[in-house]
Amino acid sequence: MTLRRTNFALPIGYAILYTPIALLVATSFNASRLTTQWTGFSWRWYVELAHDGKLIEAALLSARIAAFSATGAALIGTAAGYALARFGPFRGRRAFVALLGAPLVLPPLLIGLALLLLFVAAQPFVAGMERGALTITVAHMTASLSYVALVVQARLADTGVALEEAAADLGASPRQTFRHVTLPLLAPAILSGWLLAFTLSLDDVVIASFVSGPGATTLPMVVFSRLRLGATPELNALASIILAVVGIFVLAAWRLSRIARGGGHA
Repeated sequence: MTLRRTNFALPIGYAILYTPIALLVATSFNASRLTTQWTGFSWRWYVELAHDGKLIEAALLSARIAAFSATGAALIGTAAGYALARFGPFRGRRAFVALLGAPLVLPPLLIGLALLLLFVAAQPFVAGMERGALTITVAHMTASLSYVALVVQARLADTGVALEEAAADLGASPRQTFRHVTLPLLAPAILSGWLLAFTLSLDDVVIASFVSGPGATTLPMVVFSRLRLGATPELNALASIILAVVGIFVLAAWRLSRIARGGGHA
């Protein structure tokens, strides 16, 4: 009986999840501006989207901010995760873990407000701290490095220290061991953390709204401001393009994983 209920509930769950996405994609090809009335197939909204300079500029800015913040979060988060996994007990470890894990549990509203107060207080003492793309990048890096640290720490805990100890027994220096053993083992975790930080930055609207300034409006902020007047086919076209890009990357990752496991051919 339980299995039958599960088999019945699963299609309903998928329908609730994917039907709105399918409708969103379908309405992006609607010739009418009204999303509730179908008047025929058209590429009109994709053409208008290609000529929307504000959306394109915001998308490029969001991509740059996400790339830089994800890179910074990957570097700092990797160092933090490595310290937690390999350094053992040290003075201040509990405080370090608490501070590192705080962004995981604090609401984005509180993080954005705290960072805003920090940037305002630092502005008279630090040149170039006016609110803009730089402050958004720093804020996103601060909010996402905890995720990278957790992924790296979990990866190191899963691999153990046997290979590193074997390399040391064979005469490798600590630097050689890290470069030729630890770093290759960490590469998938670092890449996963980078992609997670990139996605979090690209999706954020709350923190960016607090720390942004004139001329630094990210794509989620533009979309959110336009949605106040209601959904438009142009925004549906933008969402469809993002969905297509994400789908291509997911399929590529799945294909590469099959090749790596020997289940496919290059």
